[in-house]
Amino acid sequence: MQMADGAQSGFMGIGIGYWVVMGGTMLLSFLISSTLKRRFAEYSQIPLRVTGAEVAEMMLRSHGIRDVQVISVDGHLTDHYDPIRKTVNLSESVYHMNTVAAAAVAAHECGHAVQHQQAYAWLGLRSKMVPIVNLASQLMNMVMFLGVFGMFALGNGSLIWVIVACLAVTTAFSLVTLPVEFDASRRAMVWLKSSGLANAMENDRAENALFWAAMTYVAAAIGSAAMLVYYLMQALGRRDVRIEPMKNDTGEVKSLRQLS
Repeated sequence: MQMADGAQSGFMGIGIGYWVVMGGTMLLSFLISSTLKRRFAEYSQIPLRVTGAEVAEMMLRSHGIRDVQVISVDGHLTDHYDPIRKTVNLSESVYHMNTVAAAAVAAHECGHAVQHQQAYAWLGLRSKMVPIVNLASQLMNMVMFLGVFGMFALGNGSLIWVIVACLAVTTAFSLVTLPVEFDASRRAMVWLKSSGLANAMENDRAENALFWAAMTYVAAAIGSAAMLVYYLMQALGRRDVRIEPMKNDTGEVKSLRQLS
């Protein structure tokens, strides 16, 4: 068996297409991440009367959510909502800062808590997919690890379909994540407006901060989808090749023919 023509060329024996996809995805992720960090730094200079932790507590109470705890966690932009422990985890800078950036991030994470409370369908689907995604990621990492050390050629055999299947799962998860994240930002903006905080934050800045908070997941989804398409094309481009001599009517060898 062999892969489509040219599939094996490129750095480290991996096709050029792979590096183009990886490079494009990394560039897109870098641009979005850089914009998010730049916006966060900019909006971190604009003061607000309440801290991120206070914004989170206010938003949770206004939705009647009493069983979710707001806590501080280490790191920068490590903010997330944990539906199992029911905690809104805010990075130290967001938790303690009283700025537009901190308020936007805190409100976004509380948007997930509101989704959980209201049984938002996409969030429920995303949570159910987590164990499958973890398994698929571990399996794909193992296959890639073996491939790097030459234990099999990724272009040969059925193992490439294992990669395709794993990428299909992770891509589906990334796509399901998008409505969850953008809806969390939408819920956050609705509450910020109703609470009056959006006016203090200036609406356009609040909306922009929430938009970029969700956009980071777009890069991940595009990257995952691009890798899926790449490996699917490689898998479909494989063919069994057998070289046989073509004989004329007298039984003499006339030329070679390739049977697919």
